[in-house]
Amino acid sequence: MTRVIRDYTPADETSWLRCRVLSFLDTPYFDDVDQTKPQIPPPGFELVATDDSGAVLGAMDVTVDDGLATIDTVAVHPDHQHRGHGRALLAEARARARALGLNALDAWTRDHPDTLRWYRAMGFTESSHYLHVYAHHYTEPGEADRAVRSRLPGLRPMAAFLHADLEEEERLRAEFSRVHVCRRFTLPL
Repeated sequence: MTRVIRDYTPADETSWLRCRVLSFLDTPYFDDVDQTKPQIPPPGFELVATDDSGAVLGAMDVTVDDGLATIDTVAVHPDHQHRGHGRALLAEARARARALGLNALDAWTRDHPDTLRWYRAMGFTESSHYLHVYAHHYTEPGEADRAVRSRLPGLRPMAAFLHADLEEEERLRAEFSRVHVCRRFTLPL
């Protein structure tokens, strides 16, 4: 099999979506599902790693805003992980970000051991942290109600996604089933 790193095209969308969903399935991002691929406006860029048939093996989307490059999506299909596809996508992303005159590449991710290990192995350093808190009625009845104290008449919260300061971690873990530390990683270019 020959790997090709190239720009994403609209014809890749279905394969890109499948790759992303399957790669996120066993991670804290398991419910971050899109039905269409989010668009990355220029000067950001969208990369895919494909095989001989054109199937997407991996994907990396990088946004560029106010001189800051940030990995929006990095995903490698589970059947093709640990074969260098993520590393190859990152190498191309670094080259493109440098060509834009940028000096660092950022990424935000949750507390998944394999993901954290990959970022560290690629040379990223960790800095900022905050919490992602999920409150969901079907996880535990009453969780969403506890998260939303003030409600509009006739509306009952069923799920909520919230951000919180890291200092609140112990209290929030005692109150909610799903709390993740979201970490910022930076890679100098």
